[in-house]
Amino acid sequence: MVHPIIRGVIIVVDNKKVKATLPDGSVKEYPGGITLLEIASSIGPRLAREALAAKVDGRLVDLCSTLERDASIQFLTFDDEEGRQVYRHSTAHVMAQAVEKLFPGVKLAIGPAIADGFYYDFDPEEPFTTEDLGKIEKEIANIIKADLPFERRELTRLEALALFRDAGQDYKVELIEDLPEDVPLSCYNQGDFVDLCMGPHVPSTGRLKSVKLLNVAGAYWRGSEKNKMLQRIYGTSFPKKALLEEHLFRIEEAKRRDHRKVGAELDLFSIQEEGPGFPFFHPKGMILRNELEKYWREEHKKWGYQEIRTPIILNRALWEKSGHWDHYRENMYFTNIDENDFAVKPMNCPGCILVYKTKLHSYRELPIRLAELGLVHRHELSGVLHGLMRVRCFTQDDAHIFMLPSQSKEEIIGVIEMIDDFYKVFGFFYHVELSTRPEKAMGSDEMWETATSILREALEAKGMAYKVNEGDGAFYGPKIDFHLKDSLGRTWQCGTIQLDFQMPEKFDLSYVGEDGLKHRPVMIHRVIFGSLERFIGILTEHFAGAFPAWLAPVQVRVIPITERHAGYARQVEDALNEIGIRVEVDARNEKVSYKIREAQNQKVPYMLVTGDKEVEHGTVAVRHRTKGDLGSLSLAEFQDKLLEEIGTKLY
Repeated sequence: MVHPIIRGVIIVVDNKKVKATLPDGSVKEYPGGITLLEIASSIGPRLAREALAAKVDGRLVDLCSTLERDASIQFLTFDDEEGRQVYRHSTAHVMAQAVEKLFPGVKLAIGPAIADGFYYDFDPEEPFTTEDLGKIEKEIANIIKADLPFERRELTRLEALALFRDAGQDYKVELIEDLPEDVPLSCYNQGDFVDLCMGPHVPSTGRLKSVKLLNVAGAYWRGSEKNKMLQRIYGTSFPKKALLEEHLFRIEEAKRRDHRKVGAELDLFSIQEEGPGFPFFHPKGMILRNELEKYWREEHKKWGYQEIRTPIILNRALWEKSGHWDHYRENMYFTNIDENDFAVKPMNCPGCILVYKTKLHSYRELPIRLAELGLVHRHELSGVLHGLMRVRCFTQDDAHIFMLPSQSKEEIIGVIEMIDDFYKVFGFFYHVELSTRPEKAMGSDEMWETATSILREALEAKGMAYKVNEGDGAFYGPKIDFHLKDSLGRTWQCGTIQLDFQMPEKFDLSYVGEDGLKHRPVMIHRVIFGSLERFIGILTEHFAGAFPAWLAPVQVRVIPITERHAGYARQVEDALNEIGIRVEVDARNEKVSYKIREAQNQKVPYMLVTGDKEVEHGTVAVRHRTKGDLGSLSLAEFQDKLLEEIGTKLY
């Protein structure tokens, strides 16, 4: 039979039936040649409205695609990550259509979906301005209202080249010419607009709802400084206005919380021109850093770790043996000492291994847990440097565990529990990913499979849900990554647990077993903060600089009402200093309201106001930075409450 025309394409099929297996395991039978959108409609009108694309046997396709054989089908909505990518990629095409209509002669480059949005790179005859974004948004709204279908068309290489050459789209021609001969080519039309794209896309422009263009930036063609600078328009889109407004609020809140801005306001750290990517910590920033290190040391002692310190510069031969020379050289710094090549360490592992090798170990000693707050240096391109989040030198809170193979699972479970304890202290929720063998890796398939299985068993023993991240392991072993969620819902990869069979082999590590013979230990590499600098940046944005009392650089500010109350304020300061509280007195000749506002702007947890009443009764009027006036307390009562809050690390 002949199926009805579907968007201009005649599909000839026979009368055979095909079976669609849905994610819940149910199987439905349909006539061959049915579109995926028709299948969605048969399941329910809501799915038909909300479906954006589908996966057929794992392959991402448009909803106008037809089902010609038995297959498993998964429909994607905006709730799915891949569905959001399709939605926003489609929005990028609509934006390109709007730009092409408003700015004739513009050349189109690329326009992908990205995290929380999309962008498109253009080469306009005249530069875009911020005012142009509003005009483009209005034209996008017109295109959405027109509900134009996204129509896919497959092309031969010659057809594609001719199409885009005739249109004067030089960047598209270059992309086609650089593709291998055997790569299939396709384009998408919506109305009279056509773009080179593999897809998939939403069924029609009418599926798109709330769109906001955010800013214009410069971007080199194909990311190379040797190429022309193009103009990139960033935007985002959502199926509901409320979701867009919530997202825009989070963007503004993220700007307010930006650790670079807050760090400068609170005088925590700076980045100087003389050291791009090398942060300077100021006195208050060092208090915060030292408190984190103190907590780290206390916890590691409880969990049976011994702290070590290894050199920053080590001989090239060590890095060749570890594999870093072959796998990581482009990210390393080098120097020459006494006519020998040395490298500044990008990781702490080889130095820790040398500590283990200084003596022969018995199986009775294992596991040996060695921890190090080790300063490492990695070469990062200047364009990716970002405050404390992306730097060229940072402190890894590393630990390496040397153990019997039989102890691997138990030790990994212990590290998982330790990491969980750490993150609870800061109020972080997290999700876990298991990263497997990358393309560029050391060791046999068997070793990798064994190591991956042990990590998987440890996660399952803890009952933890996890996502498999194929091919994202370290070059020497698979890993478990911990992704923290901050107060704005953003995620940050911090903790990691890597199981390593390769380094013990490369460095010929051994222990004396129960049989008196030498055996090979297994290693765990792990961090909790990840980078101490980056973790401070994350904490700064998570708390918007309002750190919990145990971390706050200044925990109490004493505010005398007038000059005659300053003496008592100093007595309060001395008493708090004696019990280890970080305290300042603001004795300036300013109004109390002004001094309170200043303290709140500096995110000081507690303000103690002292006036005639407080001097007479030996009390303090307590104000909290968010709770406001807490009333009058004796100094002893306040001390006890604050020490309890600090001791329990309330956040």
